[in-house]
Amino acid sequence: MEIKTKGCMICPRECNADRTSGENGICGVSGKWILGARAALHMWEEPCISGETGSGTVFFSGCPLRCVYCQNYVLAHAKQGELITLERLSDIFLELQEKGAANINLVTPTHYTPQIIEAIQIARRKGLGLPIVYNCSGYEKVETLQMLDGIVDIYLTDFKYMEVEPAKRYSKAPDYPEVAKLALAEMVRQCPEAEFNEQGMMQKGVIVRHLLLPGHLKNAKSVVQYVYESYGDKVYLSLMNQYTPLPQVKDFPEINRKVTEAEYEELVNYAIELGVEHGFIQEGETAEESFIPAFDNEGWKLNEIHDTTLF
Repeated sequence: MEIKTKGCMICPRECNADRTSGENGICGVSGKWILGARAALHMWEEPCISGETGSGTVFFSGCPLRCVYCQNYVLAHAKQGELITLERLSDIFLELQEKGAANINLVTPTHYTPQIIEAIQIARRKGLGLPIVYNCSGYEKVETLQMLDGIVDIYLTDFKYMEVEPAKRYSKAPDYPEVAKLALAEMVRQCPEAEFNEQGMMQKGVIVRHLLLPGHLKNAKSVVQYVYESYGDKVYLSLMNQYTPLPQVKDFPEINRKVTEAEYEELVNYAIELGVEHGFIQEGETAEESFIPAFDNEGWKLNEIHDTTLF
């Protein structure tokens, strides 16, 4: 199924924006050029993704979901970044490979899926040989994911909500639980078994992340239960305590605090009691703004583009 950015239906929002003509979709960007803010080695992913050399992360601007608590809030709202062509994007992939990246890690890529596929194909013809990581919110259309079959090697996906109320309140996506279930099923269909190289780096597979929100332990346990009971240890679970209350959550007082040690410990113990063996946990103080990368256009570079219809 070919999906064009004109009459855009790439994400579950299905906003139908004419992105090829410069109209912004609900994601906040058009499809004429690619807006992003960082392409660099990143050491803060799961150990089998970052390893000792770092993951070659490519941060795209804009986002179809745009959660109120997003730690990349400015980037998600397309308020930061520079414009490049898909040819430049393909060069970025090769440059990250030359720097020793363990993989190419596409962060919030959904709304640029057609351009990314083409850029990867160009880069592969030029010698790109790294695994491709699709680092997404979990709010994905099955039809869009099917386009990535044979392109993506590792799905590093969030599963944020099993409860409708927080999905609606914090992400304006009451359909998130059902959409995420279908999306995860497609990801596992494409990558049914995890594969690792001799260095312990993942080459193929699915990692499901859940960021514990303060006061939402019941939702978190429901996510863990669903994922484990549905897929067992085929899927790796990554339980995260790094929630950082940034200024934009001041109107949501119930999440305007850090997760407590007791909350996170209860979630981890619950996963262990269920029988989860393949997973990752975070230790120590991670709820700090210092864990948020600097979106300073490192490794991105601005081509000489004079079109300003994005803005």
